[in-house]
Amino acid sequence: MSSRQQQFEAMLALQHRMNSKVHPEWFKQGFAYYRALWIECAELMEHHGYKWWKKQSPDLEQVHLEIVDIWHFGLSMLIDGRSFPLIANEMEQSLNSYEHPGDTILVATEALAQSTLSSRQFSVPHFWALLEAADMNSDDLYRMYVGKNVLNFFRQDNGYKEGSYLKLWSGREDNEHLVELSNSLDSVSADFERDLYAALKSRYQQELEGVRS
Repeated sequence: MSSRQQQFEAMLALQHRMNSKVHPEWFKQGFAYYRALWIECAELMEHHGYKWWKKQSPDLEQVHLEIVDIWHFGLSMLIDGRSFPLIANEMEQSLNSYEHPGDTILVATEALAQSTLSSRQFSVPHFWALLEAADMNSDDLYRMYVGKNVLNFFRQDNGYKEGSYLKLWSGREDNEHLVELSNSLDSVSADFERDLYAALKSRYQQELEGVRS
């Protein structure tokens, strides 16, 4: 088994755990993950910039975070009740003959969105074309996915579903704080998830104290 396939299997398990946090019976709800996915594609294009009539500079950090968000919804679409090793193997097999098409980020994003809307399924090869267009690899994806998974758990633990969670901390989105804190920690450490959660909690508590004062 390749290291990438092992990463796929681990991320599928993490995604199932996250979805179960949102709804214990998530798999039976028929949530429209395909819709959330293509909307994330649109948000990615906003962060990259596509408007020729005004000056824009790509915010690649946010583009990368949107790619990870897309992956969350893609994984959710792939989970179908079968074992995670079996699904991970199919994901790996779909990339065995994959050749990077050399598309730009915007073209690759549009291709993924079009594929998702027309089939209401998640194409791992289309996603991989976007990943590589953004100069990311499987290790980058895994590191960032684990980080965003921690943030998603943190959001749920702090009132995200109920509407009481504060997404802006000191004028910046929590995604930005996530990148900053992730970069300050050892992402290959066995304690990375725990340490990142603790760092998010500490910074969020500081924000709450500032709001109350």
